[in-house]
Amino acid sequence: MAEFPRTQIEDVSMPRLIVGTNWFLGYSHQTKARNKFIKELQTRERLADILEIFLRAGCDAIYGVRPESKHLTDAVKNAEDRVGRPYIRIGTPHLEMGGSPKDEDANKETLDGFAEIGCRFCLPHQSTTDPQVDRNAHCIQGMDTVAAMIRERNMIPGLSTHMPETIIYADATELDVATYIQLYNAAGFLMQVEIDWVHRIIWSARNPVMAIKPLAAGRLPPLVGLAFNWATLREQDMVVIGCMTPDEAREVIDISLSQLEGTGPKVDLQKTRSKKSLEYTDE
Repeated sequence: MAEFPRTQIEDVSMPRLIVGTNWFLGYSHQTKARNKFIKELQTRERLADILEIFLRAGCDAIYGVRPESKHLTDAVKNAEDRVGRPYIRIGTPHLEMGGSPKDEDANKETLDGFAEIGCRFCLPHQSTTDPQVDRNAHCIQGMDTVAAMIRERNMIPGLSTHMPETIIYADATELDVATYIQLYNAAGFLMQVEIDWVHRIIWSARNPVMAIKPLAAGRLPPLVGLAFNWATLREQDMVVIGCMTPDEAREVIDISLSQLEGTGPKVDLQKTRSKKSLEYTDE
């Protein structure tokens, strides 16, 4: 398998396909039953098997690691040991933005925890970032202080957001961030404005963008969702995708490479009795 294409964020070489963790940790964006199924299914051993597939393909970055998810941390280490190659860890902490000394102490402890598990990038989670977006002042309140705290711990700051304004305001105020997480999928799932608006915002961003939910949390087939993302993102941008099995990992890697290389999609068709009439030969 070919080494996956890469981009650059500051001094870090990044794969353009990044491992997501919602399908590891039980955030299906579908049903409570599906969340429960994921949590019961995804043991450390199973996660390591999936992570090994991505790592061997050169997709050596993982988004959403966290200190409290020890089985995921251990699975990342297991995959690294098998392949002999490290993962670039991207953390998305929730921070308290009240501004009190108690909040500041809590945030220091939180960021220390993400630094201790080896995060190279730290993007405050959407639950932290988006409430700070001030549409009147056209800025993101308090995030300059957070970015400085992240830099102090030798992590690279970014922003995770569901709001299209976030990238615009961060760039306009020259906020010290190196990358962004932004919702982007062909279904418009969870996106707050039309897809073409978000497309224009991504193309205008001064920093590389990590596009999340490319398959609309399982609502789009991989070929549809990935073809859209790779066709409409810039060469410096990345796609974050979650999988539940090693076979799914192989599929999204193969489909992504075929789209980026401009070759035919490598999809194993699902054969059922209703499609029997489609099977024919030229003999």
